[in-house]
Amino acid sequence: MESTERKSKAIYKRVLLKLSGEALAHGGSEILDADYLHEIASVIKRCVDEGVQMGIIVGAGNIWRGRAGGEMNRVTADSMGMLATCINALALMDAFSAVGLDARVMSAVPMDKFAEYYTSRAATEHLEKGRVVIFACGLGSPYFSTDTPAVVRAMEINADVILLAKNVDCLYTDDPRKNPDAEKIERTTYRYIVDNRLSAIDMTASVLSEDSGIPSVIFGLDDASNIYKVIVGEKSGTVIE
Repeated sequence: MESTERKSKAIYKRVLLKLSGEALAHGGSEILDADYLHEIASVIKRCVDEGVQMGIIVGAGNIWRGRAGGEMNRVTADSMGMLATCINALALMDAFSAVGLDARVMSAVPMDKFAEYYTSRAATEHLEKGRVVIFACGLGSPYFSTDTPAVVRAMEINADVILLAKNVDCLYTDDPRKNPDAEKIERTTYRYIVDNRLSAIDMTASVLSEDSGIPSVIFGLDDASNIYKVIVGEKSGTVIE
């Protein structure tokens, strides 16, 4: 008798997905776009149904960026940004629950009223049980963008790939919004990004990624379904090795 078990289309087993705060606002005037959150949640559920273990780290650019503090003490400003990531993480968890996904928010900063305290072992156990893990508060330290915590968490959970959902469709040789002659890059290395000081990925994260050996894919999140397309190999964006 033939097996009725459906073969997964996914080319990755365990994924660390970086979502920017701006992506959650989806270009609107509000800090969160509820309809788009639901779209993202539905796509993540489709990925989980394919057997993919999903870890997500979320930014907070829709609410607060540390550098927006101006004359404010940098540590205080960055602390506000870390708290803002927890707001986004809770919003994601609620959207995931609405589509039937079991999700956990894990925070690098103790706040047991809102999130579990992060340990790599607990996060891995959640992933192995099919739960989506949403990482909040970065590394719990100032002076780091959420790109760097994305790499660190990917290393700690032994992710196969880091997916960087951006507001551009791939990596370019220059900022395409400022330079119309900027060219698309389909495949490159972390060393190329560091040597050419491309701003699509934080420099600290690029150097750490090079050491980690974990590949990354940069792609556009103008369409939430792009997450699924990248995971099953239908859309590549820019592959960084």
